[in-house]
Amino acid sequence: MRRTALAGGLLTAALALSACSGAGDDDRADGGGRTTSSAPYRSTGPATTERPSPSATASSAAPKRWQPTPGVAWQWQLDGEVTPSVDVPVYDIDGFENTAADVTRLHHAGRKVICYINVGAWENYRPDKGEFPESVLGAGNGWAGERWLDIRRLDVLRPIMEQRFDMCRDKGFDAVEPDLVEGYANKTGFPLTAADQLAYNRMIADIAHARGLAVGLKNDLPQIPQLLSHFDFAVNEECAQYDECGRLRPFTAADKAVFHVEYEVPNSTFCAESRKLKLSSMSKKLDLGVWRRPC
Repeated sequence: MRRTALAGGLLTAALALSACSGAGDDDRADGGGRTTSSAPYRSTGPATTERPSPSATASSAAPKRWQPTPGVAWQWQLDGEVTPSVDVPVYDIDGFENTAADVTRLHHAGRKVICYINVGAWENYRPDKGEFPESVLGAGNGWAGERWLDIRRLDVLRPIMEQRFDMCRDKGFDAVEPDLVEGYANKTGFPLTAADQLAYNRMIADIAHARGLAVGLKNDLPQIPQLLSHFDFAVNEECAQYDECGRLRPFTAADKAVFHVEYEVPNSTFCAESRKLKLSSMSKKLDLGVWRRPC
């Protein structure tokens, strides 16, 4: 369920994957099934890559939220059985398909946990699909069962996203990865502008912060200067392939993590630059299963 919204068009699921060279710390086949594992969990102790958010500590009444820092290792798994089998302090997993017990198990293993939620497209396989009126559903986005959302309709989408982020909070997640937050650069069926996207993305960040959740900016590189202060970290796909990783420097310069993946190019072509930029980089297969090859 990986998604990359590129200015000028969509990247489809039929993208071919190139083999990466070298060994990784979890270089094995993806796991299968849902997140119901009762396998033993090995605790790595508390993560040491967090600090209080300055905006959260400005007021004693505001809930403190997690702030991941540059270079922290992570696992991104949206498919298959999720367990703390990869020895990293951060996991990013699907918010709907994992339970509070799954999140608790990851916490007991010393992990911080990010809640993946699609905020830019309707998905016909989610339990709240009926909450979206037909008027906000646009063109297909290249993924089966999905349609772009009219993000101008804040009045309609805000309560739906609030309910989704309530779910993330109630399950115990530490942060949210809101996906597809650059519809304005794609053919959505709506005349979306950059200003529309900025307003929507800021709303999404506010919803997360009101619930004590950290929030990441997914891709949307052109709007980093306007959105940096609103987001606690970034999630990026394929900046190395498109020679854009330097555009993420504002996040690491602000001591905010950048979680980065590549699908097609081998580690040997991007890891050296990733280390210089302090990105949290790895190769993944397009299905986002267990397999990973970190820098």
